[in-house]
Amino acid sequence: MLQLEVLALTAFAFVLPLFEVPKNLLWIIYSGLWLANRLRSRDFGGPWNAWDTLIALWIASGFVSAAFAGLHHNEWVSAVDVLRYASVLWMLQRSGYDEGQLRKVLAALVLGTLAGLAWGYYGVRVTGQNRFLGLNSVGHVNHSAIYVTIVFGAAIAWVRAAWATTSTARRVFGVVSCLVFALSLVVMESRATVGVGFVVAFLVVGVYATRSRKPLWTVLLGAVVIATALFAAKPEVVKKNALRLHENLFLAHRDAIWRAGFIAWRQYPVFGVGMGNYGRINFDRLEEWSRAQGETLDRASVLPQSHAHSLYLNTLVERGVTGLAALLAVLAAWCWVLVRHLPRAEDSSMRWAFWGGASSAWLVTVIVGAVNTTLHHEHALACMLLLGGWLALRRLRPAPPTPAVRA
Repeated sequence: MLQLEVLALTAFAFVLPLFEVPKNLLWIIYSGLWLANRLRSRDFGGPWNAWDTLIALWIASGFVSAAFAGLHHNEWVSAVDVLRYASVLWMLQRSGYDEGQLRKVLAALVLGTLAGLAWGYYGVRVTGQNRFLGLNSVGHVNHSAIYVTIVFGAAIAWVRAAWATTSTARRVFGVVSCLVFALSLVVMESRATVGVGFVVAFLVVGVYATRSRKPLWTVLLGAVVIATALFAAKPEVVKKNALRLHENLFLAHRDAIWRAGFIAWRQYPVFGVGMGNYGRINFDRLEEWSRAQGETLDRASVLPQSHAHSLYLNTLVERGVTGLAALLAVLAAWCWVLVRHLPRAEDSSMRWAFWGGASSAWLVTVIVGAVNTTLHHEHALACMLLLGGWLALRRLRPAPPTPAVRA
């Protein structure tokens, strides 16, 4: 039964960026197998801990917001999204999986993303059905770039940590995968994710060098060379940024979107308009809410959208200060466990891969989240797979280092 459980999780990780219906079915199957196995063994992963409390409050914040939502449409359905990705974190951190089992999950994440990119390139370059490169189940190019950056962090961490102990074939596969991810981010032209992807690579390689007591100047030199080459080549993402600055549209109308969001939050400050109801904010409601405050709405200054293009504002508007407090608590605990429990130089490549993946996921969520709505649907599930895997590994006693393999 445990083998079936791991198989379901591995399949879920693979199809995550590819197919919508199989992804949902596999989450249900995995959850059922996980619960059945734990009931059978009477082992749910030890006593209740701080992460259990935090996850429970995080899930509850979505349903409390739905119960007291200012607007009514999708709030209960959307609250299930929090339940879904938070439950993946909860099950993984209590799973007791060993490195061999988690290696399958990591491989599935990487291979699924590569398959999704291959599908995306086919649609752009061969059939011409798609204008922008993206992942089928993730959707919009910016959201696809967020997903790729998260997985990129795990891949580059594994490559660096496994370099001395793995075979030449695996080294080549790892390097090629990282190059595909990095180049795809440039092709996707998402300014925020290109910048954060660069930060992720520098952080992961830099931390490994520091923990291994190797000189950091080589990492710094590599970062400078890559940055210089990128700007010298002037890919479309650099040209896009220059054009936005020239047109005085650096935020791409996000300021108008955010002003609309703040007007809505001011109307329902504690529990928000309800998850999934951001798109219900329209000009008529904005004018009504402005009149209630004794103000006159300037329609040219606001722009209603389906979401806030900001994790923090989207959470604040949809779930109020209650939901934002829960989110910030999770982000703070997530950061603490990464900084407080850095892998050692002699730790296995799997520990480094999941630490690197969880770190990448945190950086993408927090930094890109300032200008885009991260940590939902596929983004959040990928994040929780990596963070949950890291929490599971942290509970295990580190295995002795693998002897180096001759290249």
